[in-house]
Amino acid sequence: MKQTERMKPLFLIVGYLVVVTLPLALSWWVGGPPRQFQQELASGMGILAFSMVLMEFILSGRFKAISNGVGLDVTMRLHQIMARTALVFALLHPFLYQGTPSGGPRPWDPTHVLTITTDFSALSTGIAAYLLLPSLVLLAIGRAQLNFRYETWRLLHGIGALLIAVLLLHHTVNAGRYGSQPVMSWVWLAMTGLAVGSLLCVYILVPLLQKARPWRVTSVARLTPKQWEVTVKPNGHSGLDYKAGQFVWLNVGNSPFSLKENPFSICSAPAAGPELSFMIKELGDFTRTIRQIKTGTVAYLDGPYGNLSLEGRTEPGVALIAGGVGLAPLLGILRQMRLTGDSREVKVIYGNRIIDQIAYREELDTEDVFYVLQEPPETWHGETGFVDAALIDRVFTEKEFSEWVFVMCGPAIMMDIVEDHLTERGTPSHRILSERFSYD
Repeated sequence: MKQTERMKPLFLIVGYLVVVTLPLALSWWVGGPPRQFQQELASGMGILAFSMVLMEFILSGRFKAISNGVGLDVTMRLHQIMARTALVFALLHPFLYQGTPSGGPRPWDPTHVLTITTDFSALSTGIAAYLLLPSLVLLAIGRAQLNFRYETWRLLHGIGALLIAVLLLHHTVNAGRYGSQPVMSWVWLAMTGLAVGSLLCVYILVPLLQKARPWRVTSVARLTPKQWEVTVKPNGHSGLDYKAGQFVWLNVGNSPFSLKENPFSICSAPAAGPELSFMIKELGDFTRTIRQIKTGTVAYLDGPYGNLSLEGRTEPGVALIAGGVGLAPLLGILRQMRLTGDSREVKVIYGNRIIDQIAYREELDTEDVFYVLQEPPETWHGETGFVDAALIDRVFTEKEFSEWVFVMCGPAIMMDIVEDHLTERGTPSHRILSERFSYD
């Protein structure tokens, strides 16, 4: 694996810090005489909170230039962490001004650089944003517990974020000591414009591009009692340029401007042709209606995304470790290897709760595969329990731990256990590939 690929997460973090702290540095450069430390800290936290909020639009905007090579799960996790950090800074910001002079003219401060405004029109937008920001963050964190439909939450999240950005722009420019400086006013206006533009790109530009490249459903096949394979083909275009193991946001039977889209990994291989197949389990509102999809239904795809790929890797062996529907991207990788004549040794671990959940068994039986069942039938002769450290030790040798690439997808707890154990056994981190998602 190239050194530059390993450094991409670091580049992302450094780039983020540079952009977020830029307004703070510029404010210090154009600002007036210094105030007490507590007051400067209050201003600094407010500036950082606003710049972080604006950067959240970029981190959550599915921009391939940012996420590809790093992994959309990495950018989403950074988005979540920074949103919480921005919230803390924003909540502390007004309280640190305690004791700061405010109000009208002061003989000792004719330019008002050492006082804060009490103009309600300037403060009201800050107060509104102060109340909205924690609501937005808490709603995102508790979305699953509140049983919100994903589409409803996404719409509220986007509108709420847009409203907060506009409110903070007004508050910063009109109530802030530094934000009222002409240079900083233009900086904040430009940054807010870029943030709002990224939102419009996701909600308007991307759907327009999708509308020009529709797909059609060619088949819907039952794999197991609650798992289906949906296959689509390009309608009037050449298809999708993707790597085995990547995923797309799939919208079936709705307008490209609809929010009814869901992320699914591609289980077909690029070498198999332009048709794409998805392994989908009945879980949510959309997936429970899979069986009702008719052949010929229009579909739209946003992608590809993801960094779960073997492209360019030269390890002598490949370990594919899947839990449940997490088999999908790994199956795409396996199929691509077979279609391209990749002769490297492959071992597959595939965990499920019961035997009826095992999908593609006829195809997998041709591989060196280890099936794991939590609730096996009496006639079961395979592995039982969970995909854990003991199983990993039984399947792989010391040489394989140190030289092979390990690719995994499944429940977060499974991946945490496997990753921790692989690290203990000496597997380098760049040979452990996984992606996980939590959209809050």
